[in-house]
Amino acid sequence: MMIKILFAILLLILAGIVLRHVFFSFPAQRSADYAADTPVFDIRQAFAGPVEAHGIIYGPTGRVTSRFRAIMRGSFTNEGGVIEEEFEYASGRRQNRAWHIRFGPNGEISSTADDIEGRAEMEQKGNALRMRYRLRLPEDAGGHVLDVTDWIYLMPDGTLLNRSQMRKFGVKVAELFAVMRPMAGPAE
Repeated sequence: MMIKILFAILLLILAGIVLRHVFFSFPAQRSADYAADTPVFDIRQAFAGPVEAHGIIYGPTGRVTSRFRAIMRGSFTNEGGVIEEEFEYASGRRQNRAWHIRFGPNGEISSTADDIEGRAEMEQKGNALRMRYRLRLPEDAGGHVLDVTDWIYLMPDGTLLNRSQMRKFGVKVAELFAVMRPMAGPAE
């Protein structure tokens, strides 16, 4: 009898954890939550010129595990575009990524990159852009594939604030925060 009660309590706790994750967590946000917020985010404008980013990556314990600087350059047409990213980490490691973006007929946006499995799905509403994708880490970082949810928020002065969570089997393993600002001159 006692085992059945403990099992029922355990199931209730697990159900609570799942419900919290599905309805009240960072990945559960919806783009529609930001539809009325201004200024309006347009990926073509936000990444039209060189953009400089500074950010940190937190590990699963919440401690900073990495810092980085990145330069991003975007070029767009009506059908799509490319955002090229050049990262330099505090460790000295460098990484490049090119997002190949496609605009769909009903406002949907998708993208591919060499280290992304399948397609990244994007949605812009109000002052926010949400991206969801599966990121394959470099071999020297374990080669794991992580489920990533990115939110980028446009501020009135043109600054972009980026918060990302990376999960493996539904468990948060890393989080990223970055501040991105348009550069005044050519990228260094």
